[in-house]
Amino acid sequence: MHASSRFQGRSAGLGLALLSAFAFGGSGVAAKPLIEAGLDPLHVVWLRVAGAAVIMLPVAWHHRNLVRERPALLAGFGLFAVAGVQAFYFASISRIPVGVALLVEYLAPALVLGWVRFVQRRPVTRAAAVGVVLAVGGLACVVEIWAGLGFDLLGLLLALGAACCQVGYFVLSDHGGQDGRSGDGAEPPHPVGVIAYGLIVGAAVLTVVARPWGMDWALLGGSAGMNGDEVPAWLLLGWIVLLATVLAYVTGVVSVRMLSPQVAGVVACLEAVIATGLAWVLLGEHLSAPQLIGGCVVLAGAFIAQSAAPKPPSGPVAAGAGTGAVAGPVEGELSHGRAPQ
Repeated sequence: MHASSRFQGRSAGLGLALLSAFAFGGSGVAAKPLIEAGLDPLHVVWLRVAGAAVIMLPVAWHHRNLVRERPALLAGFGLFAVAGVQAFYFASISRIPVGVALLVEYLAPALVLGWVRFVQRRPVTRAAAVGVVLAVGGLACVVEIWAGLGFDLLGLLLALGAACCQVGYFVLSDHGGQDGRSGDGAEPPHPVGVIAYGLIVGAAVLTVVARPWGMDWALLGGSAGMNGDEVPAWLLLGWIVLLATVLAYVTGVVSVRMLSPQVAGVVACLEAVIATGLAWVLLGEHLSAPQLIGGCVVLAGAFIAQSAAPKPPSGPVAAGAGTGAVAGPVEGELSHGRAPQ
């Protein structure tokens, strides 16, 4: 009976992880038509984060003790995993294909290992180094470097900025986890509560940066083109807020608690595949054979680098993807500062 219950729990966790990957993978596909219809990328990010923050307000109130107990963690999640990653990612997809932007973000695990090796001066395994080489080599194929960087250079730099924001949250959460549980034996912060406050902090930061009072609100009452078809703008916005943010984050956190971090990391790699596939079908963004092969190499390198990375002794560990690749929580604490795929 116990084995059967464990199997059912892992099956449910896998189902939630797949749902989270699909939800995250669709955000760029829904956002790009809004951007092309005339909305500024920062305004789309603000709408996404602010809308999700409003929905998560009851959760934030339930976990209001986090403001007093872990203010640095909440600020870090809001600044890096929410505001930074989302803003850079949405700005990048306004200039380069969704799939390419997301694959660039999957350099985050490699960049984290660089931080560990050259800044913290901690050793990394040979497998981790191989993962870094694979990720960088695969990225060269994705951007077709032999063609002289035909992609928009600024778009690539913006996508790299999203990856760097994920690294910043990796480093912050690893540092914050050094103390693990507090000396009085207090429980680690509830991950859904951290997500709720991260969205609130992110919305506050983005309000200052995006200045939504200057947004053309009338665009939300119109429609946006999606590969030749007209889709109501409000429907795309609802997709971004409800599915690609609230549902994606919550199911992602719950799935990591039900699965091992390694399994969750494998499933997280599907986000890039899903995003690329959806962009192909819904936006008509076709990638060449070398780009597809390079994308597979990037994902393989990201997974190897992630699984071989040194693990902190306790405390929250977060990653991207977007989001990006996931690093699961130690003792089920916090997952994950995902990329906004």
